[in-house]
Amino acid sequence: MTASTRQKVVIVGAGPVGSLAALYAASRGDDVEVYELRADLRDPATVPLNFTKSINLALSERGIHSMHLSGREDVVHRIMSQAIPMHGRMIHGRDLTGNLWQAAQAYDVHGQAINSIDRATLNNALLDALEKTPNVKLFFNHKLTGADFHSRKAWFERRIPEDEHKTDHPHPDEAAVDFDRAPEVEVSFDFLIGADGAHSASRYHMMKYSRVDYQQEYIDTLWCEFRIEPTKEGEFRISPNHLHIWPGKEFMFIALPSPDKSFTCTLFAPADHYARLGDTPEALCKSFQQYFPGVSPELISPEDLYRQFTTNQHLPLISIKCKPHHYDSSVVIIGDAAHAVLPFYGQGLNAGMEDVRVLFEILDSHGVYDPSHDAASRDVARNAAFETYTKTRVADAHAINELSKGNFIEMRAGVNSRWYKLRKFIEENLDHYMPQLGAVETSTTL
Repeated sequence: MTASTRQKVVIVGAGPVGSLAALYAASRGDDVEVYELRADLRDPATVPLNFTKSINLALSERGIHSMHLSGREDVVHRIMSQAIPMHGRMIHGRDLTGNLWQAAQAYDVHGQAINSIDRATLNNALLDALEKTPNVKLFFNHKLTGADFHSRKAWFERRIPEDEHKTDHPHPDEAAVDFDRAPEVEVSFDFLIGADGAHSASRYHMMKYSRVDYQQEYIDTLWCEFRIEPTKEGEFRISPNHLHIWPGKEFMFIALPSPDKSFTCTLFAPADHYARLGDTPEALCKSFQQYFPGVSPELISPEDLYRQFTTNQHLPLISIKCKPHHYDSSVVIIGDAAHAVLPFYGQGLNAGMEDVRVLFEILDSHGVYDPSHDAASRDVARNAAFETYTKTRVADAHAINELSKGNFIEMRAGVNSRWYKLRKFIEENLDHYMPQLGAVETSTTL
């Protein structure tokens, strides 16, 4: 693409989905600018928006395939070398005699796996690749404050952390949380991609121009993060190649492996249940022994369990549906900005990465990157491409949203039922002996 036909693409959000979109656009010759509300996400001092630092993500084939098609095999190799394959679930419980038990459940008969990956590992690899790409610019600490999708301009407030210009910061070892405002920056673009998460500013400003049907739902479940440390010998305490589940009828505890031989764990429970779990280390440990046998004191000491429970945030879960996912030829939203889903299907990240693949495949097929097109022709082609993208992705996004809700019930209550085990047995045997009845979806789920 020559300089005269090059598009300028502004991407709001430098998370995994926005970063992957930037790689796709850059590989097609676009001039790309990525704006992120937070400080450089590669800096360990940067506090994530959900106030947790070690949350693990589930990376499946649909996400991996989308990364491969970015053309950056070096990036994919770096990411996958740090991923841990989980070939199935490991269900934990206690029998009537008081003995602990565990039972493995393979994801499918073909040995497919879903991969546990640290969010920072994934994001850092993508950002490092973008930083080395000549036609990409990264802007951190920039908050989207306005957008005109007719004139194709956006305004960003440059946030300056206080400790950058104050030498008498009272707590030099703490990350600054206050920001001074700088004059807004005006940015022009050919089109804008909003990849700025569930509380998307891009979506908010797009809704001023497009008649967007929007639905937001908080479920009566909070989540809290825990960590299982490695053994004294530096090894995993439980099997690293499984997603570990301690199911309850209304709640559950899960554990995903990390490369440092620890496990990142999450408690999912109704809000009122948190208040009943216990207000002392002994009471909390007793509750865990009742509901999640084998977690404490076997894997996490009562004192450490209580410390993590009282220190780590108890955070809500939100799901979002909206349509359309675009306005005219000037803006399109992807990932959680378009379809935030509950985490129980393990496909939120993967669906966002697939958004990127589908979006750019449609842009390609509509001739948006045809070098013979002038600006007006590209604009018409891009408008048609965005319309096709919305028609293609809305149904898929809504389906994953519903599947994620349903899988929560299965994970916390169904994995031990006879009907679930019978259904899995029938599905796996039909797939093994009669695959012609229907191909298995290439992306395993939690």
